[in-house]
Amino acid sequence: MITHYKQYPPNVSKIYSYFECRCKKGSPFNEVVFFGLQYLLKKYLTGAVVTEEKIQQAKVFYQMHFRQTVFDEDGWRKILEKYDGRLPIRIKAVPEGRVVPRGNVLFTVENTDPEFFWLTNYVETMLVQMWYPITVATVSREFKKILAKHLRASSGSIEGLDTRLHDFGYRGVSSQESAALGGAAHLVNFCSTDTVAGLLMAQRYYSCPMAGFSIPAAEHSTIISWGRSREKEAFEQMLEQFPTSPVSVVSDSYDIFKACKHIWGDKLKDRVMERSEDSCLVIRPDSGDPTETLLQVIQILEECFGSSVNSMGYKLLPSYLRIIQGDGIDLGSIEQILQKLRDEGWSSENVFFGCGSALLQKINRDTLNCAFKCSYVENNGQGMDVYKLPMTDPSKGSKKGQLTLSRNSDGLLETLEKGVGKPEEVGLPHFLFPSLQTNTLKPKWFQVTLKV
Repeated sequence: MITHYKQYPPNVSKIYSYFECRCKKGSPFNEVVFFGLQYLLKKYLTGAVVTEEKIQQAKVFYQMHFRQTVFDEDGWRKILEKYDGRLPIRIKAVPEGRVVPRGNVLFTVENTDPEFFWLTNYVETMLVQMWYPITVATVSREFKKILAKHLRASSGSIEGLDTRLHDFGYRGVSSQESAALGGAAHLVNFCSTDTVAGLLMAQRYYSCPMAGFSIPAAEHSTIISWGRSREKEAFEQMLEQFPTSPVSVVSDSYDIFKACKHIWGDKLKDRVMERSEDSCLVIRPDSGDPTETLLQVIQILEECFGSSVNSMGYKLLPSYLRIIQGDGIDLGSIEQILQKLRDEGWSSENVFFGCGSALLQKINRDTLNCAFKCSYVENNGQGMDVYKLPMTDPSKGSKKGQLTLSRNSDGLLETLEKGVGKPEEVGLPHFLFPSLQTNTLKPKWFQVTLKV
């Protein structure tokens, strides 16, 4: 991007590019959840981002990096002088939280001053990082669809759906910023998390006072520090310290099945039964085959505490007792677990789930085939639709011309190419940087509507 300003044709005055999640045959994701642009804009691109100090730093850095003079010092200084360091670009985007079929434009970028045509794709690298929050929000929504399907089938409703998947991914991501972006993206779909960085990002950049919640929870260090012979005392401490709220206790430090049968189901049985739905005990297995371990645990708990049958004919543990499975959870395993539970006559209401790396880390830009491409240029006052269409991979072909996202006669979103449509009426809302103030973005929190 540093040398691109030297590579465009002479007399170019406008570069117009767009971002999409390209269609991919065989992909499990047919729709994407758009999220995260407001953060990137407010954090990195809004206001006076160009300064003389930064220009001098860049000049020295890129001289050393390329070992020749290629940095456009004059161009950046003109932005500083003409716009007080604000970037003369326009970004149009779909509303955050919107669910959009793949293959549609999600946002466009164009320069607003013909002198700075090169700026459009200069910001490509940063803006393509939108792949991460979009992908997390999309994967999270797929979890939600699976959970909704089984919850409705086994209980007759989806009440409490937004608490069913807890974000355990904070320690499994690559950085604090990844935790913030990914954690906030998950909260578009759910309100259950331990990733504090995501909550703080939602507060600061989306003006949401508290986007997610958690409960007191034990970890292995707080259990094994009591010693193996005092595991019962460790469990009892959790009940005593948090008597009025739900409490989660990891119970596989030594033997999950003995812990459920002999400690929870015998020695501490009366203490457990004293609790209510609002202060329920949530037992957490954390090792072994997720499906088989969970089934054995729920069967042991039924033997010790009994069960009832709900209106759909599925079994329920007492309201003061639930399970959370956070080990080995991904889109495949959660479907397998929930289906097996139903096959064995158990309602999905009995189990909550946690997810870490499969939610926030085991993804990449190709998960949704995210791409940023130029589709329109103006040269000598004449507009031209441009595109790429690699013979070796036609799926990487790009869109042509200025784009509009509109609804067709069937009410479905589609992208109109080659300047078709009326962008001022049905196009993407836009952010115009030189006059942008902090409150222009109208911060809010977005919740995806799920149709099941």
